[in-house]
Amino acid sequence: MITQSIDVPGYESCAGLTLEGELIIPEGARHLFVMAHGAGAGYSHPNMVSISRGLAANNIGSLRFNFPFMQDGKRRVDSREVATAAIASAVDWIHRTHPELDLWVGGHSFGGRMASHCELEYELPVKGLIFCSFPLHAANKPNRIRAAHLGFIEKPMLFLTGTRDALAEPMVLTEVLGEVGDSATLRWLDSADHGYKTLKRQRLYPGDVFEEIGAHVDRFTKEHSETPVAAL
Repeated sequence: MITQSIDVPGYESCAGLTLEGELIIPEGARHLFVMAHGAGAGYSHPNMVSISRGLAANNIGSLRFNFPFMQDGKRRVDSREVATAAIASAVDWIHRTHPELDLWVGGHSFGGRMASHCELEYELPVKGLIFCSFPLHAANKPNRIRAAHLGFIEKPMLFLTGTRDALAEPMVLTEVLGEVGDSATLRWLDSADHGYKTLKRQRLYPGDVFEEIGAHVDRFTKEHSETPVAAL
């Protein structure tokens, strides 16, 4: 298995920047998830690392990287223009360096939401999108504003959301994705909250939440492996 620290060259609104990250490619892997982090922690946060390990256990690679704001030690997240350029830079780099891999893009919370906008802006060379804890609304304040663009994405989308996620009220998320249609697949993470903390006494899934994520992603990528991709 390949595990290496990398420097992703930025372009567009990230031109001149180098984004730190980590690449993991299990031996014989066919799929790789380009995974953007959330608003509060970077690519090396334990949750991000654990998601990568859950994917690797299912022979799926991952590329995690920092947004510019995180790399510069700032608290305020990057603008949509900069964030989407950072994601596109990461996808472009892995597409050029490992053209044999089928790519998927998304990430945790803010990172996943920015990836959805990135797909619409850049039409990325990816098979589909994967959202871990998609932040549909502010905590305990259900609304649909952040989902208004999802129906314009034509590629397969997987939403992995905890049953206790305060940023995605279950009924609202279910209704929103029902309106998006067949391109959206929703899978609930048993007893998990937005940060993947679970209730062990109530949890029915036999493995931990990151094993659960890995299993869902494995099934989804296999089901949609024939999806055509466009050149970046």
